[in-house]
Amino acid sequence: MAEIKVVINDPQTGKSYQKVIDTKKLKQLVGLKIGEEFDGGLIDLPGYRLKITGGSDKDGFPMRKGIHTTGRVRVLVSSGPGYKPKEKGIRRRKTIRGEIIAEDISQINAMIVKEGKQKLEEIFGSKEEAQQEA
Repeated sequence: MAEIKVVINDPQTGKSYQKVIDTKKLKQLVGLKIGEEFDGGLIDLPGYRLKITGGSDKDGFPMRKGIHTTGRVRVLVSSGPGYKPKEKGIRRRKTIRGEIIAEDISQINAMIVKEGKQKLEEIFGSKEEAQQEA
């Protein structure tokens, strides 16, 4: 069974936290799109409400909003996830993953919309504590 990373961004502090979940919990998220919200209880964050902002599949192809599929497609892009042009006006055909979460997603990026009772630093621990333990 593969592990899936959920990267949780806290817009109030600007910090990001990483949570590894198993594929059983991913099945509850399959079918959700970029921009949709889900309950944090699905990934062991009770009371939190999270919004999906992106992700990538097992081969590293980024998810892109506006592509209504679960698979990969080759599209002509001029900016955004998956392509950064060196000059203005340059377009390129790139392989990009659709916006719908499927079973072969390896990372999901999410942002906190509503906080729970317990702070994220208490749940994950602070960076200084992790460095002192090592």
